[in-house]
Amino acid sequence: MALLSSSPKWPTLPDYFHDWALVDVETSGLRPGRDRVLSLAILTLDGQGNRTGEFSTLLNPGCDPGPVHVHGLTADRLAGAPTFEEIAPQVGALLGSRVLVAHNAQFDYDFLAHEFAQVRSWVPVSRRLCTLALNRLVGPATADLKLGTLAAHYGVHQEKAHDAQDDVRVLSGILRGSLSAAEQLGLALPLLECPPRQDYRPYVPKTPCPYRNPGRLASGGPLVQGMKVAVTGDTRVAREELVARSVAAGLNMMTSVSGQTSVVVSNDPGAGSAKLKRAANEGVPVVDEPAYLRLLESVEPGQAKGAARQGSAAQTPAGAPTAPPASTPPVPAQRTAAPAASEGRTDQPLTGRRVLVLGGTHDEAVEARARAVALGASAAVNLSAGVSDVVVLPGGETDRRMSRIATLGLRVYDAGWLLAPTTPARPSSSRNEAASRPDTAAVLVRGAVLDLTDTGTAWTVAAVWRQQAMGDVDVVAFAVDAREQVAGDEDFVFYGAPEHPDGTVRLTVDGPTEQAVTADLERLPLEVHRVVVAAAIDGAATFADIGAVEITATCGIGAAPTARATLDAATTERTMILAELYRRGDGWRLRAVGQGYDHGLADLARGYGVDIAE
Repeated sequence: MALLSSSPKWPTLPDYFHDWALVDVETSGLRPGRDRVLSLAILTLDGQGNRTGEFSTLLNPGCDPGPVHVHGLTADRLAGAPTFEEIAPQVGALLGSRVLVAHNAQFDYDFLAHEFAQVRSWVPVSRRLCTLALNRLVGPATADLKLGTLAAHYGVHQEKAHDAQDDVRVLSGILRGSLSAAEQLGLALPLLECPPRQDYRPYVPKTPCPYRNPGRLASGGPLVQGMKVAVTGDTRVAREELVARSVAAGLNMMTSVSGQTSVVVSNDPGAGSAKLKRAANEGVPVVDEPAYLRLLESVEPGQAKGAARQGSAAQTPAGAPTAPPASTPPVPAQRTAAPAASEGRTDQPLTGRRVLVLGGTHDEAVEARARAVALGASAAVNLSAGVSDVVVLPGGETDRRMSRIATLGLRVYDAGWLLAPTTPARPSSSRNEAASRPDTAAVLVRGAVLDLTDTGTAWTVAAVWRQQAMGDVDVVAFAVDAREQVAGDEDFVFYGAPEHPDGTVRLTVDGPTEQAVTADLERLPLEVHRVVVAAAIDGAATFADIGAVEITATCGIGAAPTARATLDAATTERTMILAELYRRGDGWRLRAVGQGYDHGLADLARGYGVDIAE
């Protein structure tokens, strides 16, 4: 069967030549480490796009197959299938020395990684490419970026959705079309390094403490469920047993000390450990192990998370801006919602257009992007098929993308155009097809808010920055209460802990210049009032080296963006709050923030009450 009905040419850029392993899995659920792979298909291609191998099988997961109405794989169908352990050597041979390709690749990669971990091995993949992330960079003229939609766009016939063997065949055609489109734009592929880890272990989530933190242990007072307890130094009872008994009593065991810690347990209070020094600085009480064990015998009931707080301080008014962390300067209040984009507004003649600004000083580029947004356009940070207009400031004429812009026939202007923009009619046909279609996402300015109408589906806030930017960026999230504090360290989601234990907030890394936070708003505990999405720069670089960061909000995987915002920090910031998802009455809102700080991620996290080890 032909991969494409009208196959575009295979790209010629050297950086695009790789041996590929195209992968699709059907699973019993959505959480790697808890759910299992039911069906697996792999198709291998060489650097010229020729098929070199193929493999597909059902798998007996040894568990309930989950949503049969989606994948059609009943327990009876899977009963005679091999286990993953039986086919692991063959799968490893197909994946080894190849770039793994999948649509929403982190999902497939994480499931394979956990399946290999179950059989005491590791997934032999060193790099992966997500076709969803690649097409977000390309920006094709499609209603969304779902597999079926992209298949139709690239001329690939889809026979049976949610069938691993057919999905991976369709994926091969999408890869071919996506690479050709990316080559036309001169895009670097969003290849993500994921070196094999021999120390990989099956994911065992930490059970979050179900009680609120009642505060410090009072002198002569009892332990209360929800108190945050840290242990330092040698203990007579085995540390594992001490932790297990404490957790069973309803206490929240921490690995470090902060101002939110209730008590520190130490048999040598004069030892001078980092935890004891921090406890002294924060005024956290210290007790020895015998005293702690006595207190542990009669822990008083705490207040369950989600229960109404009695006699609490007034909560943040609905729609008010975030109170900043204690260690950060105040955020300017910006309460005005951005008006919805309207095609007919005379004061926003660029509504529906995507404008890319090249060249200029930092301040000049910031001013130009702000002017484009004020005129109704969205400001792009990378060249994509969706860019309709290009503004070239002094020095921008030497940008490497100018040759591609000329080839695509895009309109190019100087800065004066933004003072009195002309808006020629959209062409009926164009080599840059997507640029002839208006961008329907709402454009948010800094501080603007948007009501989220569908809160029954998970929302994703994705951040993307310029390709070849000088510096590494880490996106993080904090699930905070009405006091702008995390209830426990598990409410801090970052690269080292990319998912909340209950699965309500998770981080995905889709490429070197794109990361996203997904929040299941309907399942978030009631005490979580806000999900703060932030970015931090690793090392000595600042956001002056990174440039503008564009955020998009989408409802569902592969959906079209509901809203966009392009955020320009100044020159010295190393951390920036990008956006917030926050409760308003019975619903949720999105706010574009764009507030930068000079300090690093550790200080930002401490401001939200996260215990950061010294």
